Amino acid sequence: MVGRTQGHGKGHRQVAETGFLPWSLAMERALYGPDGFYRAGQGPAAHFRTSVHASPLFATAVVRLLHEVDEALGRPDPITLVDVGAGRAELLDAVRAQLDESLAQRLRLVAVEVAPKPDNLTSGIEWRNDLPAGVTGLLIANEWLDNVPCDVAEVTPHGWRLVVVAADGTERLGPEPDPDQQAWLSTWWPNPASFDEPSDQPLRAEIGLSRDTAWHRAVAALDRGVAIAVDYAHNRTSRPPFGTLTGYAHGRQTAPIPDGLCDITAHVALDSCAAATPADWTALATQREVFHSLGMTGGRPDLALASIDPRGYLRALSQASAAAELTDPLGLGGFGWLAQGVAISMPPALARL
Repeated sequence: MVGRTQGHGKGHRQVAETGFLPWSLAMERALYGPDGFYRAGQGPAAHFRTSVHASPLFATAVVRLLHEVDEALGRPDPITLVDVGAGRAELLDAVRAQLDESLAQRLRLVAVEVAPKPDNLTSGIEWRNDLPAGVTGLLIANEWLDNVPCDVAEVTPHGWRLVVVAADGTERLGPEPDPDQQAWLSTWWPNPASFDEPSDQPLRAEIGLSRDTAWHRAVAALDRGVAIAVDYAHNRTSRPPFGTLTGYAHGRQTAPIPDGLCDITAHVALDSCAAATPADWTALATQREVFHSLGMTGGRPDLALASIDPRGYLRALSQASAAAELTDPLGLGGFGWLAQGVAISMPPALARL
């Protein structure tokens, strides 16, 4: 199942007997369990706003990339677009609305999501609870990896300790990370104990092994094509010293309580995901950089257009406003983009980064 962790050790089982769980198990239950956040209710759009929900221009960017991938692959029939963590298939619906006839006739649309198939799913969209295999085309994972359950570790005078949590959000320190977790921390999240600003907050890290594994599996679904992860992200030289674990419910940020009533998310070490995944090439950039490379800058249209084509000017102005939001470096434009290719040359928009 997409998004779930695998293979928890003896220490995890012992902690579970006390009523506390490592954060990875608590997140898995709260997000993907039988009554979990992503299996019930109105879907993610009722609780938080992604680039997909902000504007159809995000779908426009995906369509432009899809055309470049299509050309690089030699216009295969079929070509597949996979949306991992598809919500209620909003992105695929928006993409369908913008396709030209030639591509629409060859395009297979696949939504991958743990939730049941929506009753009003658009005809022609394939709904799956797991990744397809042998994909030729483009795979998009927009704000998916941040919801892949991960363990949380805290710095103590004796080294890293896992943080364990009860269903009401109460936390305490648990066992030491296992050797694989220790190795990941040593490589990708250097001990922040040297952080030189005084704070009452504990120094923490989110262990990215589960995200590395999830992304590796997503890219492995490709036979030929490009996989793109878009997410809240950080890199090895700028890890947040206090971690990023948080919750969202009904449009507001909230405490990350693993009771199934809120989204629980943590930013993603995309550089670690990239290193863990074999590919023919890799590109790491921000959403702002990718959109600018695609020609979507958020610049105001020429005022002269207003007198020649007033309606066209208003449409262009609206699009510029939407593009400005999607490329704001302090907002959605700051999202990380990780692109990796398998048996394909790098599309021009990514090669220009």
